[in-house]
Amino acid sequence: MDLKLTGQTCVVVGGASGIGLAIARAFADENCGVGIVDRDEVAMTELAESDGFETFQGDITDAEAMVDSREHLARVLGRVDHVVVAAGIGSGKFGFPFWNLETSDWPRVLAVNLLGPVLVAHAYGPGLAGQNSGTMLFLVSVAAQIGSQTDPPYSAAKAGVINFMQCAAKDLAPYKVRVNALSPGMVKTPLNQSVWAAGQELLPKNERQDYESWATEKIQKISPLGEWQTPPEFGALAVFLASQHAKNITGQTLNIDGGQVMHS
Repeated sequence: MDLKLTGQTCVVVGGASGIGLAIARAFADENCGVGIVDRDEVAMTELAESDGFETFQGDITDAEAMVDSREHLARVLGRVDHVVVAAGIGSGKFGFPFWNLETSDWPRVLAVNLLGPVLVAHAYGPGLAGQNSGTMLFLVSVAAQIGSQTDPPYSAAKAGVINFMQCAAKDLAPYKVRVNALSPGMVKTPLNQSVWAAGQELLPKNERQDYESWATEKIQKISPLGEWQTPPEFGALAVFLASQHAKNITGQTLNIDGGQVMHS
């Protein structure tokens, strides 16, 4: 399938690793100009050298930095056609029951996972509207759809992003800008490993599992297909959603989760 994305551009916020990086590389494989915004200076330098990406170092919680990133990357790329928001963090604690967490564990998770995407949308949305074309894509989580007890601040923040995505999709539709969300199930990323680590700390030493054993048991328990999802799968769907093959898809949350969440 020819996606006809050659010559277009994409900015991935939180694209220095994991699913974000896989999406950035998928756009590059479609002959798109790619910019990455991330706070990891070392990773950004390496990606600029190894992949040839344009980069901008900035924190998603910094409104001014997000505006600056848009101005810089629009200048060096020529324009910005597609925006992907892939940044995300967990609390680093096991949140079941929710009072295992302190109220002080919430603000940073909400700032990165909920307010951050809003700041990106404010920075990049008007430019897309002014072009009367483009797409915006938010990475969320199945935790946003099932009320995951593992990390309530993360779950609640991602649920908020789904709602905001729908608002943005309605606002930008008159400008022919489409807005969607991708919802990962179980992916072996540093965030997933932090969930494992936080849970193990609560167990007696004789009941603790190494990561691979825990991961194998968990995926068999929660996924009907029984397989871990992988970052390239999200890259493939992201570029499809950016193409005209998906011209009537907006305001949607698409799951790649092995059947973990099924709505009847």
